Amino acid sequence: MIALICGPPGAGKTTIVAGVAERLDARGSPLRVLHSDGFSANTYGQMYERVAGEGGDWLLDGTFYERGFRERFRALDDVYVVHVAASLETCLRRNRAREGSIDETGVYAIYREFERPRADLTVDTDELPVEEAVTRVVRAVERWRD
Repeated sequence: MIALICGPPGAGKTTIVAGVAERLDARGSPLRVLHSDGFSANTYGQMYERVAGEGGDWLLDGTFYERGFRERFRALDDVYVVHVAASLETCLRRNRAREGSIDETGVYAIYREFERPRADLTVDTDELPVEEAVTRVVRAVERWRD
């Protein structure tokens, strides 16, 4: 099972991925996590090669802002897309508050260019507290793994 956790910068992807990974690990059901920030070039190509080559259960944390990035992964077996949504204002506010923030023009550009995915689950972090968003993703991942 591969879950792409996608959305614009500052939407809450990394926070949700950390919470999901922690809960599943505590239940004795860990999965591997890859963050797009861990790659400097050809990010989604490198992520794809690693996941396709190693198999197993993954949470992939990245904007995946272009449909083509997501569709390449969708061609693999057992792939699900979680769209983490938030308003531009929320994304900008969170980006400003975090260590290692990206330039605001990057947030604007990716937000504007983000192609809304054909998602298996959408969590709107403007509407849901973090714990509830994590709970919804954990439930979905558990269903997808069965």
